Amino acid sequence: MGSWVPVTGLVICLLLCACVVDLVLAQIRYSIPEELEHGAFVGNIAEDLGLDVAKLSARRFRIVSGAKKQYLEVNLENGILFVNEKIDREELCERSPNCFLHLQVVIENPLELYRVEVEILDVNDNSPSFPWSEFNLDITESAAPGSRFPLESAQDQDVGTNSLRSYQLSANQHFILNIQTRNDGSKFAELVLDTPLDREQQKKHEMVLTAFDGGSPERSGTALITITVLDANDNVPVFDRSVYRASLVENAPRGTLVLKLNATDLDEGSNGEVTYAFSGHAPLKVRELFTVDPYMGEIRVKGVVDYEKASVYELYVQAKDRGPSAVAVHSKVLVDILDVNDNAPEVILTSVSTPVQEDAPPGTVIAVISVMDRDSGENGNVDCQIPNNVPFQLHSSFKNYYTLVTSEFLDRESVSEYNITLTARDLGSPSLSTRKTILVQVSDINDNPPRFSQPSYTVYVTENNAPGASICSVTAFDPDSNQNAYLSYSILEGQIQGMPVSTYVSINSDNGNIYALRSFDYEQLRNFQILVQAQDAGFPPLASNVTVNVFVLDQNDNAPVIVSPLPKNGTVATEVVPRSVDAGYLVTKITALDADAGQNSRLSYQVLQATDPGLFSVALYTGEIRTIRRLMERDATRHRLVILVKDNGQPPLSATVSIVLTVVDSVPESLSDFGDLTLSPQPPSNLALYLIVSLSTISLIFLVAIIVLAAVKSCCCCGGLSQSYCYKVCLTPESAKSDFMFLKPCSPSSTPRNNEAKSAENSWNAQSRSASVNNGATTPNEVQRKQKKHRGGNGMLRLGLAALFSVSNNLNTIIIQYVRLIGHPAQGLQMKISPWLTLAYLKEVLINMRCP
Repeated sequence: MGSWVPVTGLVICLLLCACVVDLVLAQIRYSIPEELEHGAFVGNIAEDLGLDVAKLSARRFRIVSGAKKQYLEVNLENGILFVNEKIDREELCERSPNCFLHLQVVIENPLELYRVEVEILDVNDNSPSFPWSEFNLDITESAAPGSRFPLESAQDQDVGTNSLRSYQLSANQHFILNIQTRNDGSKFAELVLDTPLDREQQKKHEMVLTAFDGGSPERSGTALITITVLDANDNVPVFDRSVYRASLVENAPRGTLVLKLNATDLDEGSNGEVTYAFSGHAPLKVRELFTVDPYMGEIRVKGVVDYEKASVYELYVQAKDRGPSAVAVHSKVLVDILDVNDNAPEVILTSVSTPVQEDAPPGTVIAVISVMDRDSGENGNVDCQIPNNVPFQLHSSFKNYYTLVTSEFLDRESVSEYNITLTARDLGSPSLSTRKTILVQVSDINDNPPRFSQPSYTVYVTENNAPGASICSVTAFDPDSNQNAYLSYSILEGQIQGMPVSTYVSINSDNGNIYALRSFDYEQLRNFQILVQAQDAGFPPLASNVTVNVFVLDQNDNAPVIVSPLPKNGTVATEVVPRSVDAGYLVTKITALDADAGQNSRLSYQVLQATDPGLFSVALYTGEIRTIRRLMERDATRHRLVILVKDNGQPPLSATVSIVLTVVDSVPESLSDFGDLTLSPQPPSNLALYLIVSLSTISLIFLVAIIVLAAVKSCCCCGGLSQSYCYKVCLTPESAKSDFMFLKPCSPSSTPRNNEAKSAENSWNAQSRSASVNNGATTPNEVQRKQKKHRGGNGMLRLGLAALFSVSNNLNTIIIQYVRLIGHPAQGLQMKISPWLTLAYLKEVLINMRCP
């Protein structure tokens, strides 16, 4: 622990009771002697402050000192304040009568501040010493008893009782010692001539001057005084003043004139020439700061004069002539040092708590700041400020101590860090200031949900896409940081056509890329929606949703399907043509469907092969096969046509149908629509059964409705209902055998139900117009006969079926898919009456059902 030593005393005093955001302010004081070894006990600071020793480390207990060295430390295990580095009081405080170490104790959670003053007591560790080990004095033999000769003062770095106390002169016959005290309490000695000197008896005298301090044990220093006895020089210089006084501003430049000494000697020649110098009483510090011109007597600044070290200096000067046996005379110069504002304030951050959470309440302590200014008076009074445009305030706790606190809630997304400039300015003139920048970082909380870059997404995907390909990417951003801004994407549960959405698409949880898990079919699925969620990784997590609308674009992936006329022997359709028909006679009509949309479903017809190319032609867009000229006797009775049906896609897809036309002289009237058709075996199909039952049920409903209407209104008149309907007889132009007639409701103000119906309306206008024209073989009487013939149940049933399919938005798709399901005659199935035939015929009916 060291060679000494308990603590001499402990004084605990409460300086200030203030409550600023749980801030505790107090002060304690210790006194210890200097020169204690490392580890010497100072005091149990934890016990004196009433702190729990076990929590010192957890609460970040620490001491802050303004000194350059860390003289004291605290053992966090037992709370004892001990000496960390040997303290030299003379180095720390020079000759100041009071010497203190100012410490600040900082404890967090909650924040508490304690001010600790440790008084450093002087110990007698310095002996008095003279500037020279030997003094040489020249004294004329004519010197009268009582003459005084100042001696060089001894210096003792200690203070108080340990400083220089007295002098002692060794025994001699002629001199005694006179000890005097300066204004500052220091002592100096004068050699007094007690009995006259006689150079002829003894021209040299030697004595030992001893300086003693007041310490215990006592210390001393010695110097040898050698006196040379000179012949008489009966006049000595005389100063014009016994005491000189001058004022000097601190930090005066080197060479600045302080004052000019003036001493005169009545002698002549060298005995009257006066020289000046510091006397032996001038301390070494004074000799370092000032110089005396030996001839001019000018006292000038030699070093740096600092008011903060001394406010007044005593300069002891002497003057003597240049004659033999010259006697020096002495005077005192008092130099008052004037303070100037030469020290800027010092700002010390004793505690900084950063980062601070953005939801920290107003009043949260960010930093504890101490400010010091070494100047005095107004030059040492300091005012601290921070900018007004920051959400912080500066509170003064006690003198020269401030706390920086928040004044409002922070928002990291707006400002993530603050560079707060603290300006400490003294009240001197001119004022000096110091700026200190405090970096306050704002830590993030999860207070922002993710935000998508678009309110919704619209995606177009061409059908037959490759499974696993990316169809789009959604992007969200989160203004938070770190894990609060880490986003993961997911698709919320839902269904598409009765199937989980997860079977259609998937999403990359890291980057939001959406992938198709299957190949889409425009004819099965034209659009669907998915709901994507972006969720951050904060606690608790925040999420946002966005809707992605996926539209499937059509490709030309469906070839036309020929639904009329139907082949009667599996691969070839047959038709009968009367030989007596004129040019332009409608032989038959090719009806085909394409499940695609737009241009991909727009069909055109052309004759690919013909037995007689000049006899029959096919309409490009309606598929009507008509005679080009009248049939001659020389013309063959059987003709074969191969018709190519091609869509308008890129590349186009096509289908062909072979038609055998038989030329006959007359058509038997007993030939019915289905008289010559035999049913071929057809495997049972649940789909066919469901369609037939559904169609039959709906047809029955329409049949009843039409019968009621027919009973009230005639076929061709318009009733007075809320919505007018016209029923007209329309003849289908399919073939000579196609003598079905249908009633169609007509409304002048009616519009297509949807875009698809409108498209079908436009694409089949040409067919409708051509179907309404009678060919050469059909007469009005035949029309009337056919109307009467089919005014019964079959006609009404067909009317109901036509009404049913006229409101269907997906009729093409239904027929195409059904045809694919049960097979096509071109593939070898021999069918004459089947659900496929019924549906195809119904479609043909709808195509041609138009009112003028």
